[in-house]
Amino acid sequence: MTQPFRYTLRVRYGECDAQYVVFNARYGDYVDLASTEFLKACLAGRDIFDGSFEYQVVRQLTEWKGSARFDDVVEVSVSPAKLGTTSFALAFELRKAGTPDVLVTCETVYVTVDKATWSKRPLTDDERARIEAGARGKRIDHAGHLTAVPDGST
Repeated sequence: MTQPFRYTLRVRYGECDAQYVVFNARYGDYVDLASTEFLKACLAGRDIFDGSFEYQVVRQLTEWKGSARFDDVVEVSVSPAKLGTTSFALAFELRKAGTPDVLVTCETVYVTVDKATWSKRPLTDDERARIEAGARGKRIDHAGHLTAVPDGST
């Protein structure tokens, strides 16, 4: 089976509390970043910032199972959870990259809205199919992994 869409980021100092643990509200930021990259990948070839695909969060449920810390690389897996007429839900699993243990799960429900009236509008058949496909196998890396150059310098 193909991997779900994955987004990686590196935990920054300002996202942590005094014990260098990610502050709980920051997981919402991580989910927001991952959902944007997921939707950009799903709707590739289309500018999701041109107003033709407006959506708003209507519900978000986050469950903590462990903690990320300063300078950890966090991998966020994103999968479509449910598609309604005017809404869609995405499921997120956050883990320290390269480890199997899930630190945080989140489910976010979004509603699509008309850019002129801001009232709900139905998902188009194309949007529904592309979100349902879930950009499986794609990965966006914003963690800034350093790689060694053959001569040993970085």
